[in-house]
Amino acid sequence: MESLPMIRIPGGSFWMGSEGRFTWESPRHRVFIDAFDIAQTSVTRREYEIFLRETSRDEPKHWSDAAFANPDQPVVGVNWFDAMAYCEWLTRIRCETWRLPTEAEWEKACRGGNSEYEFAWGNEPPESIEYFQGNWNAPRPVGTWKPNGFGLFNMGDNVHEWCLDWFAADYYAQSPEENPHGPLDGTRRVSRGGSWRHQIKGSRAAHRSSLPPQFRYADYGFRVVREV
Repeated sequence: MESLPMIRIPGGSFWMGSEGRFTWESPRHRVFIDAFDIAQTSVTRREYEIFLRETSRDEPKHWSDAAFANPDQPVVGVNWFDAMAYCEWLTRIRCETWRLPTEAEWEKACRGGNSEYEFAWGNEPPESIEYFQGNWNAPRPVGTWKPNGFGLFNMGDNVHEWCLDWFAADYYAQSPEENPHGPLDGTRRVSRGGSWRHQIKGSRAAHRSSLPPQFRYADYGFRVVREV
């Protein structure tokens, strides 16, 4: 299997969350994260197809739909368990630790090195950006638009991305200051980023969403982290 393009996110602190928005995004708080490597793009259909071929795992929902057949589109229709199985497969074949990003890692990576940015690309609202205009009938191929400050593509747009953590609306009030991994249990897993299906396709860096881990939707994908 070819190398996945990875970006090293340096260890250090950043401001996570927001004030004056949704209650589950507050309080805004300082978080320290150890260094980690994160994939430059969401996992593509091309990459996921290798996993399917080598593991005989069932195809994701919408796999046979022509709208999602471009090899360079993000794989969609995967639930949280599918994403975890992909990470476990990578861990096994590469003898390294691969996993989904924690919610805090995802937000730090999305902000691109600037905690004051509202979005991965800066403070310009998506409604004012030509790239986000019109109706999309499917996700765009990865890397279609410019990268953020860390060199990551589609952080905050194109597909929702599964994260490792359980979701709790009040978690930020009790989150540890270093390397938070979310609540110990729950009924929904965190997802981050915007979606091709929405009228406003780009999401703020601080915006939190969640979904029961068994659900499979046409605008849900994931990207992977490699521990260092």
